[in-house]
Parts: sequence; structure tokens; C-alpha cells
Amino acid sequence: QVQLVESGGGLVQAGGSLRLSCAASGSIFRINTMGWYRQAPGKQRELVAVITTGESTDYADSVKGRFAISRDNAKNTVYLEMNSLQPEDTAVYYCKIVAVRTWTSGPNVYWGQGTQVTVSS
Repeated sequence: QVQLVESGGGLVQAGGSLRLSCAASGSIFRINTMGWYRQAPGKQRELVAVITTGESTDYADSVKGRFAISRDNAKNTVYLEMNSLQPEDTAVYYCKIVAVRTWTSGPNVYWGQGTQVTVSS
């Protein structure tokens, strides 16, 4: 089993900052891509940021220049630093990893439980 535990969400005023963390634990041989998604009420889940094993990153246009994704492979943890937050960033944020459990198995996708981020105007 692989478990993802997210933390760092909360309520912040517009222009403020938050840092999300997502720690993976359990039977993990290797983690490939790690990413953050978000889902606002009445909207589909969307990609926010992704980071590869080589630490290449990609971001949704709406967060470029404001958010930064990073990873700590020793801790199996991915972070999302969010700055200049705006009310439209309000959503439940989910982490997602693509991980391999053994050296002979293929990759699987795992999701966190979600953490609420609310930005007040």
C-alpha cells in the first residue's frame, strides 16, 4: 500500500502565501512524476504543477510566476509554494504521484485525500 498525506492548506487573505506538503509512505520502490491538482466547486479537477524525476517542472498558465513545485526524494515528499494567492485559487488541492512499488512492477497512480485552500478577498 502507498499512502499520501497532505498538509499546509488553510485560509489566507488575497496576496498571501501558503506552502503545501505531500508525503508518500508505504511500499515504494521509486517515485516518478509528482504533481499537484486542484478542484474548485462546480469545476473539473485541473493540473496545477508537475515535477519529474529529473526535476523538470511545468505549471498551469494561471499559476506561472506565483507557484513553485519542488520535491525531496529522500523524504518522498512534494511541495507547492503558493505566493500572491488570489480568490480564484480557492479549491481543494490534491497531490498525485506515479510510483513503482517493486523493481519488477509497473507504475501506478496514487492520489492524496485533498487539502482545502481558501483565499479571501
